[in-house]
Amino acid sequence: MLVPAAVLVLLVLGAICVDSAVVFLAQRDLANRTAAAANDIAGFAVSDSAFYERSGVVTLDDERADAYVRLAFPAEAPPGGYDAWNADADAAGDSVTVAAEAQVRSIFAKAIPGGARSTTVRARSTARARPG
Repeated sequence: MLVPAAVLVLLVLGAICVDSAVVFLAQRDLANRTAAAANDIAGFAVSDSAFYERSGVVTLDDERADAYVRLAFPAEAPPGGYDAWNADADAAGDSVTVAAEAQVRSIFAKAIPGGARSTTVRARSTARARPG
């Protein structure tokens, strides 16, 4: 008598585990993407004056950092599994911080009454440009 109920409970618990894993992997993916973008910006967005003057002081260009983030995180084309995402870069001196937020689609939770259709994940990474 209780075996069908136990099977149903195990299926629901399995669905929750799958959705939790999807959210965790999406958060790790977003963290990897922000780290890669921050690293690329630290090498790409060096201001022209700091590069050509060779004063030993490296500064990053905030406009170039923002342009790179728009290319790396296109709002109109989030990768599979994400409903939407956005990112922002903040370049100050020789360091840049990339912060991103994304909506991750649930696989099974939308079939469970009261389950969330999506979950918000966030990531932030910082990189520093060094002379030499």
